[in-house]
Amino acid sequence: MATYVLGIDGGTESIRARVFDLKGRSLGDHAEKYATNFPAPSHAEQDPEEWWSAAGIATRGAINAAGVDPADISALACDTTSCTVVALDADGVPVRPCLLWMDVRSHGEAADILASGDPALQINGGGAGPLSPEWMLPKALWIKRNQPEVWARAAMIGEYQDFMTLRLTGRWTASLNNMTMRWHYRTQHGGWPDTLLAKVGLSDLRDKWPTEFAAPGEVICPLTASAAAHLGLPETCQVVQGGADAFIGMIGLGVTQPGDLALITGSSHLQLGVAKSETHAGGVWGTYADCVYPGRHIIEGGQTSTGSVIAWFKRNFAPDASYDDLNAAAAALPPGAEGLLAVDHFQGNRTPHTDALARGAITGLTLKHTPAHIYRALIESICLGTRAIVEAFGTALEARRIVVAGGAANAPFWLQIHADTLGLPLEVTEQLEAPCLGAAILAAVGAGAYPDIDSACAAMVRTARVIEPNMDAHAAYAPVYARYQAAYGALKQIRE
Repeated sequence: MATYVLGIDGGTESIRARVFDLKGRSLGDHAEKYATNFPAPSHAEQDPEEWWSAAGIATRGAINAAGVDPADISALACDTTSCTVVALDADGVPVRPCLLWMDVRSHGEAADILASGDPALQINGGGAGPLSPEWMLPKALWIKRNQPEVWARAAMIGEYQDFMTLRLTGRWTASLNNMTMRWHYRTQHGGWPDTLLAKVGLSDLRDKWPTEFAAPGEVICPLTASAAAHLGLPETCQVVQGGADAFIGMIGLGVTQPGDLALITGSSHLQLGVAKSETHAGGVWGTYADCVYPGRHIIEGGQTSTGSVIAWFKRNFAPDASYDDLNAAAAALPPGAEGLLAVDHFQGNRTPHTDALARGAITGLTLKHTPAHIYRALIESICLGTRAIVEAFGTALEARRIVVAGGAANAPFWLQIHADTLGLPLEVTEQLEAPCLGAAILAAVGAGAYPDIDSACAAMVRTARVIEPNMDAHAAYAPVYARYQAAYGALKQIRE
């Protein structure tokens, strides 16, 4: 029987390991940084060997911080950045730096793939797109077109997740999570996207992709002797399949049932919900069958610039003010910031408009307005953008429960406006490192501590507080939301 489990979170800037007990309590953690290189505009690369080196340091550091016997750690699982594409030779050695998730050099390839019109593209806004250059197929096609010598040497094309699994187990095994939401694999509609690959000249990618895969929570095998020595763990430690950080974060938030929604906040916002059934529609991504939980469908939305907008305001217009001071001044104002309206599309709109050329705005300025009004209007615009996405999900989701993670979970003022604009309560969990806890939950399932992910979540995820909406404020936001919705079309007319 398991005593402790390990969650490993491979992020953009560092890899973090965290030891948990079977109640979901964090006992100790350690993070180790690695470098990102930007060799050209729109390019972003990392050295996969640095991930593996950092993983050893982070894991040993977490075990030391937790003060536990490594022999008592029964299983581990990893979550990693998604769409971070690796090219490896037959021995598993990288033949080039990875194309990091934020690398968007393959925008032309993304357009060509979308133009194929293949049925596998239904997960991209019902086939209308967008298809992000961040995703697996555009990046693979870019390598094939622009670096044919690399393509020829690459016996394996996969993701950060798959590289870690290979180093941990010696097996070239993909995560069903990445496959269904970024590789166009469809569990209920024929599996591998062979016709799509053929249409875009990537049929040989199938020979480079892993030949076996596992769903989140499935045991792959124990650590190899070399991996165990590198990490400071016993060879009996089971490696359990994980997946993409945000999606594994759903598990760490206990977002498991139809109608549940994870609101993952930070520099951008991501909305991930458990849908009632398969659905594909313009303005949203998904649904992805069996992506996180067997037999369930995940729907996805996102806002490209949220926390980054607030950071922009503070950096440029209130550098000497604390966030506490800004929040206090803005909280003294009524909903709607006394007629001031902002639009949060500073870096385009991901959903529901899927418009990369959309831009932010502040309108309704008068001589009465102060920086506090602008600050409040910006926060309101982000929260109204979240409401627009939740409404775009429509009957496919019908959100009944929203759980928040990330930066906004530590900001009561933000949380209250989110609750007020949505007219729904928000939950914040005890463990804010949701991806790491999600990986640990999968490890606990793989170790046999719980029969399934649902029961593990029930035991290991706890709600810390609930933010109830002020329904008077919700009513006051009705005309503000109508203006916010109308602003997108008006701004689009101006730019065209």
